Amino acid sequence: MLTLFAYVGAALAEIAGCFAFWAWLRLDKSPWWLAPGMLSLAAFAYLLTLVDSEAAGRTYAAYGGVYIVAAILWLWAVEGHRPDRWDLTGGMVCLIGACIILAGPRP
Repeated sequence: MLTLFAYVGAALAEIAGCFAFWAWLRLDKSPWWLAPGMLSLAAFAYLLTLVDSEAAGRTYAAYGGVYIVAAILWLWAVEGHRPDRWDLTGGMVCLIGACIILAGPRP
């Protein structure tokens, strides 16, 4: 359960942090957007350390699928663009890949 919390929290923190930079550079928002964005990116990095794994690379690889699905949800919820069937299909393929990475049998 901690792994799920860590991945979902990390995805939200990373997307929010990156969006703060996007808003500053692309949407002409105030540079003050950068401060919470940087804190959010630090929270993202911390949350990934909570995942129980012997290898950081495996943790990051599995996280990628969760991040992609979270980004598609952000696209819909925050930016107001409804995902199309290709967004949803691609997101599901990535999430299945993340599950294979996390749950695959290892010696």
